[in-house]
Amino acid sequence: MNSFSNLVQSLGLMRLVALGLVAAVLLGFFAYIGSRYGSEPKALLFSDVGVEDASKMIGTLDAMKVPYELRGDGSMIYVPRSQVLRLRMSLAEKGLPAGGTVGYEIFDNADALGTTSFLQNINHLRALEGELARTIRSIEGIDAARVHLVLPERELFSRDRREPTASIVLKVSRNNLATQQVKAIQYLVSSAVDGLAPSRVSIVDERGTLLASGMGDDSQSLMASSVEERRSSYENRLRTHVENIVQRVVGADKVRVEVTAQMDYNRITQTSDTFDPASQVARSTQTVEDISTSADGMGNDGVTVGNNLPNANQAGADNASASQQSATRTEETVNYEISRTTKTEVLEPGRVTRLSVAVLVDGSYTADAEGNTTYAPRSEGELQKIEALVKSAMGFDADRGDKVEIVNLQFAPSPTFDAGTEAPADEGFMNLTGADVMRIVEMAVIAILAIIAMLFVFRPLLARLGSAPARMSAALALPGTAGAAAFATGGGEDGSASAGALPAPELSEDMMIDIAQVAGKVKQSSVRKIGELVTGHPDESISILRSWLHESA
Repeated sequence: MNSFSNLVQSLGLMRLVALGLVAAVLLGFFAYIGSRYGSEPKALLFSDVGVEDASKMIGTLDAMKVPYELRGDGSMIYVPRSQVLRLRMSLAEKGLPAGGTVGYEIFDNADALGTTSFLQNINHLRALEGELARTIRSIEGIDAARVHLVLPERELFSRDRREPTASIVLKVSRNNLATQQVKAIQYLVSSAVDGLAPSRVSIVDERGTLLASGMGDDSQSLMASSVEERRSSYENRLRTHVENIVQRVVGADKVRVEVTAQMDYNRITQTSDTFDPASQVARSTQTVEDISTSADGMGNDGVTVGNNLPNANQAGADNASASQQSATRTEETVNYEISRTTKTEVLEPGRVTRLSVAVLVDGSYTADAEGNTTYAPRSEGELQKIEALVKSAMGFDADRGDKVEIVNLQFAPSPTFDAGTEAPADEGFMNLTGADVMRIVEMAVIAILAIIAMLFVFRPLLARLGSAPARMSAALALPGTAGAAAFATGGGEDGSASAGALPAPELSEDMMIDIAQVAGKVKQSSVRKIGELVTGHPDESISILRSWLHESA
């Protein structure tokens, strides 16, 4: 106990404070490590949430007394891993996260008694827009959506009515959306709003790219689809059909199909008129009949007494010899109606002009009793049957110039597993999940840093603080010095005790060993320095030795 108190007195106040600070830092560091990894690890509850949703969710977690942690400027919320699923269901029951939109829950706490019709209409519009935005966000590839509806009211005493319109802004998680997805959103919104046509819905992404114009023309929706996209979609669909039917015969993962389609994207309009004379019909008939009579006589046309007598003409007619002529003419006009067919054909773009299909088929494998696998190519008859199936599935047309090629080759084995075997499921390292592995790695890194800090920071600092009293004791204990004698005897140089001298402390065995080690190191250092002086200055060293020998003689 006396040696400990003597050691404390020899350290001094400043060194004791420094040692206390080092001990406090060490205790705080290990306490942080223990609290950090002694508690349950946290997992992500929700990410990319808005400020409004985050505030509501935090309030709910506080009410449920659930510890949480905010990261990423408050957009990421972490909770204990064992409570993630339960908290997600609890928050979903309360409509969180709502994505910054308000749905039909706006009417839950509304006071209908003091609400005007204008406010009711506005709330209905807000609720409809919010519900549509939530539905659109549930589609794969869409992170956020904002919907604006314009529902004009019909004016009094007016027959005309303006059509409703809608505009949608999407935030997509990939480069672009497929054409079918854009059309699906248009039809989804139009079906939910009374009187809204799909062609009146305009869609824009967050980069300002027009996906659907909404100008009232259905053909404008084709703006979002390019020629390559349509051709690629057709080839992929045909490839899937062919692979599905061939895999039923040769087995899964034993066939590869490639389809190349040539398409005509010219829009052609043809109009033709056809007349059929065999199917004529009388439309009208006109008949004209003409009968004419004429007489030719030789009577005396001279002036005589007889001509002037009464009934002179009748008497002359009876006596004269004359000739009569009659003519009859019949004319008939018939108008016929010949059947006429007018045909107008509009050939839309995207017609297939030629198809080329390449099918690679693997052979069959048989295993013997020893487990060795033998490859056998497929027979010619089997390949012909596969070719017939492919032609039927693709709609083969020889006049169009279609081509089908069936090749039977052995597939290259997988670099890890043999052909025909399945890869084992990835169960992780020692049945640990990714989060567990990352946690172990983090703990290992922190442990290594703690060891490095103890070896290269705290240990030299403690050694430096503790070496000062040892050096003092060593200096006092060196033989041949007045301080050592005074320290040992408790007096002056003559051995008598002085009035102001401190009493000699009692040195323990360990302290004496440390003092001896320090003294040995000091002597070793002195010898090393003398050797360096002799090596660096040989002439001066020899002269000094000669002078010492001369004096001793």
